[in-house]
Amino acid sequence: MGFFVFLPLVLPLTALPIAKLAGQHLHPRASTRLLTLLSAVLAVCSTLCLVLLMVVGTAQLPGNPLPDGWSDPEVRAAVPGAEIAGTAAIAALAAAAVAGAGVLRRHRRIRARAHDALAALPPGHDPAVLPDATPYAYAVPGTPGRPGRAARPGRVVVSRGMLDSLDGAERRALFAHERAHLDCHHHRYLLAVRLAGCLNPLLLPLRSALAYATERWADEEAAHAVGDRRVTAHAVGKAALVGRAGAPYPELAHFAAAETGPVPRRVAALLAPVPPARGWPHALTPTGLAALVAAAGTATSALASLNSTIALVLILKAATPL
Repeated sequence: MGFFVFLPLVLPLTALPIAKLAGQHLHPRASTRLLTLLSAVLAVCSTLCLVLLMVVGTAQLPGNPLPDGWSDPEVRAAVPGAEIAGTAAIAALAAAAVAGAGVLRRHRRIRARAHDALAALPPGHDPAVLPDATPYAYAVPGTPGRPGRAARPGRVVVSRGMLDSLDGAERRALFAHERAHLDCHHHRYLLAVRLAGCLNPLLLPLRSALAYATERWADEEAAHAVGDRRVTAHAVGKAALVGRAGAPYPELAHFAAAETGPVPRRVAALLAPVPPARGWPHALTPTGLAALVAAAGTATSALASLNSTIALVLILKAATPL
């Protein structure tokens, strides 16, 4: 194993350049899928290596249930600083499990609360218009059915205050934007990257990059549905200006956040030509080089994880008494 077991823990750094450049030079659909794939693979590889380190570290603890042969010097020699690395891996995995469980619990709770708030409205009415003077609009993902509760489809929610601040064409852009969040399952991409950040904190910067990419993807879908990019840009900008008071459930996908954030970039992108739909940038560009670095880092992480797993399995098998 050697130092190869530590490589997947730091190789997520190779994804940072593409996270900064993807939103500027890739189609938002391709950017969303690329960032999610990189996050998932890098997170799984780093977690697998932490598990390997945990096995070696646990074998050194007194009273552990593992075979005695797993604490032999030959096993410890497979990992530099086996005792320290193993103990740190146990703590890191525990922290990741707690953080990931918290993200999942919060995701389910917010989605359930949002649906419960709409229970008094007719289920067939979509979008659901709330008699609230505060301007906001957001998409509530659907929930699967379970014993005692029927499945709840995804719904678009908009306040009367938001509708009153937009004209007819801008309202169509708003509805198309929020419907795109649901139809394209953006909440799944966002949840996957949040969980990846729990497994490896070096992946946390990808969360904001992906959030921007999903909003841009929904913007492009709305512009295509309305047939006018300028109208969609005006709708995004106007919604951001009137929606500064905030909205319930800020974790859900909103048409325009209360903070300025990336809204000016979204408006500028909508006023520019349609971004190219190619899935991979040209190699001789900064974005292409960043994508190649990220791909190389991800491949190296996968190979290092596989190498470390096979090596440890063989070592432990040889150290296990017959």
